[in-house]
Amino acid sequence: MKKILAALVVCAAAVLPAAQPAHAATPLTMLGADVSTVQRALDLGARYYDASGAQRDPLDILKGIGVNYVRLRIWNNPISGYNNKAKVLQYARTVKAKGLKLLVDFHYSDTWADPGKQYKPAAWSNHGIGQLQANVYGYTYDVCASLKAQGTTPDSVQIGNEINVGMLWNDGKVVNNDFTNLSLLLKAGYNATKACNPGTQVIIHTADADSDANARWFYDGIAAKGVSWDITGLSYYCMWHGTLSNLYNVISDVRSRYGRPVVVAETAYPFTAGNADSTGNSVTSGCSGYGLTWEGQGAEFAAVQNTARNAGAVGVFYWEPTWYAVPGNGWDPANINGSGDGWDNMALFNWTGHLNPNVRWTP
Repeated sequence: MKKILAALVVCAAAVLPAAQPAHAATPLTMLGADVSTVQRALDLGARYYDASGAQRDPLDILKGIGVNYVRLRIWNNPISGYNNKAKVLQYARTVKAKGLKLLVDFHYSDTWADPGKQYKPAAWSNHGIGQLQANVYGYTYDVCASLKAQGTTPDSVQIGNEINVGMLWNDGKVVNNDFTNLSLLLKAGYNATKACNPGTQVIIHTADADSDANARWFYDGIAAKGVSWDITGLSYYCMWHGTLSNLYNVISDVRSRYGRPVVVAETAYPFTAGNADSTGNSVTSGCSGYGLTWEGQGAEFAAVQNTARNAGAVGVFYWEPTWYAVPGNGWDPANINGSGDGWDNMALFNWTGHLNPNVRWTP
């Protein structure tokens, strides 16, 4: 989802070394990858190769370098037919068959939801807050129950994606510091998840790793309205969200302030400034200390994991490591064949599908 925001965000200051931990680091247990575009890539014939050059299933390759958790976004009714309920159910069977855990990322939209846009699904476009509560509850329960029925119960779900100022705009947008409507939607999603399966953990996810003040504003706001959640999720991209020291401080603060585990729900770093297709890259520069090379990409991802671990987080998810440029696997669900891939320089596989040998997820 960063492909749309890139032009709107000012590159952060130089990345500094991570702060020293104030407590003993605990292992990362959620070692994740969001591979939401991989179904389409495989359907189009994409091939993936491990560090030795052997062609293998991409999930097997990722599992071999430490991944134990897969994140899949779900859109209500995307025109592309990908990332919808049927496709998530289909790929969840593959994920679980490989012994991996599953995080379902509800966007509550037919397309990308992120800090700059939270479009209602077309089917809900004329619904007010009362009906939207019922929509969120019913849709969340239905997806969870369908996954459960086929033996692929989600281990965790996100109620919204990067909802810095709310979701399902404008009804669920936070205006004048009023979290009332958003809290009603979040409660509906939480309650639906727990009604489906009490053990499924609910993540509330913002892109507020850039600012402890912003994180406190949001999570204080929903907490004051009685919203429950199990894990606090943050997005962190160094070129947009600042230094590793800042990341450490935000994780450490929200962890202690709200008494909940924290995950870095998204992160990524470019291995090149080059572009593999006609669609411009979302990210065209890196961060101080890390080159735009395979080595730099591996080192930056290791540093994010180390920082998160030292700050007391429980997990780190790399966003779309398998999304290398394959014609027909574009970013726009309304024009998946005609649009390109703005993330081809951020994937962990190069433009011929070969893995960066410098990358590992480490507990």
